[in-house]
Amino acid sequence: MAQAVIPIILAGGKGERFWPVSRLKRPKQFLCLDGSSRSLLQSTADRLLPLAGSWDAVLVITAAHLAEGVREQLPALPAANLLVEPQGRDTAPAVAWATLEVAQRYGHDAIASFFPADHYITDEARFRQTIRAAAQLAAAQAAIATLGIKPTYASTGYGYIEQGDTVGEYEGLPAYRVSRFTEKPARDVAEQFVASGRYSWNSGMFIFPAEVMLQELKAYAPELINPLMEKGAAAYAELSKLSIDYAVMEKTQKAYVMPADFGWDDLGDWNAIERLMKGQARNVDLCQHVERDTSGCIVYASDEEEVVVTIGLEDVVIVRDGKATLVVKKDRTQEIKQAVKAIGAEERFKHLL
Repeated sequence: MAQAVIPIILAGGKGERFWPVSRLKRPKQFLCLDGSSRSLLQSTADRLLPLAGSWDAVLVITAAHLAEGVREQLPALPAANLLVEPQGRDTAPAVAWATLEVAQRYGHDAIASFFPADHYITDEARFRQTIRAAAQLAAAQAAIATLGIKPTYASTGYGYIEQGDTVGEYEGLPAYRVSRFTEKPARDVAEQFVASGRYSWNSGMFIFPAEVMLQELKAYAPELINPLMEKGAAAYAELSKLSIDYAVMEKTQKAYVMPADFGWDDLGDWNAIERLMKGQARNVDLCQHVERDTSGCIVYASDEEEVVVTIGLEDVVIVRDGKATLVVKKDRTQEIKQAVKAIGAEERFKHLL
């Protein structure tokens, strides 16, 4: 393929649903959550580096308060390839600024490919094959290609992508025009989507020629791209918070989807750890856990000498980190984010963020 493929890692997330282990300056992407010695950010870079060929063709975009942590975790990343956002403005400004950088450094035909830093992927060879196929699709169709994850159940926590007309195969993988995006549907709607076989989960991974995205931003989000083109990162103070889905993907006629199956999990909250590590055990024990009549629980302590004792519990998450402890029913982990906001509103708890 003539065009260069430039991976960009989105590493500015907060990971609030993994509190109290995930904190403001040590968010989820800096953690090792699968028992390995590599953090989620490091694992993301590891699997993307073969696509780029060298660190010179890998970019990372992150928040100002996380920049030092990224440098520590990715010491081989060239200093100029770490894009530091002055303020968090959601994904659209991040994608827009990084795409401008790709166009200026590597050419307007270069394939920009965006990946969240906190995803878990088991089949890395299949993952890279899919990215190469999506890059071919993007170049051939002047497309904004997105990877759709084949759903394994009727999730109400993911957005869905409906497949439209087929546009052929790339590296043996089928590709389709996007018919529509649907945000986090109700249970009955999600069940219909999965049963139809025409829908994928929205992975938040995008691949496109830089010039294609820049033209779509000019058409649908000029209030975003014009200041960035004029001022670069200095424009952030005047930008509104906006996701790339709302800014471009739900409006463009150039959206294509490639259904993918490479063992993916977005590690959205503590329940994801159970999906990764449960096995045949009664509980997921990430510490010294002594239990009586306890099942379906996830138990974690950051201090390896700490002992957690449970009696008569079922389907509960228990997390102990420093001076903070979380106890929550597994079906209410989505509320952790709101609890963290409540903690942050009180001065006496600021140190726990």
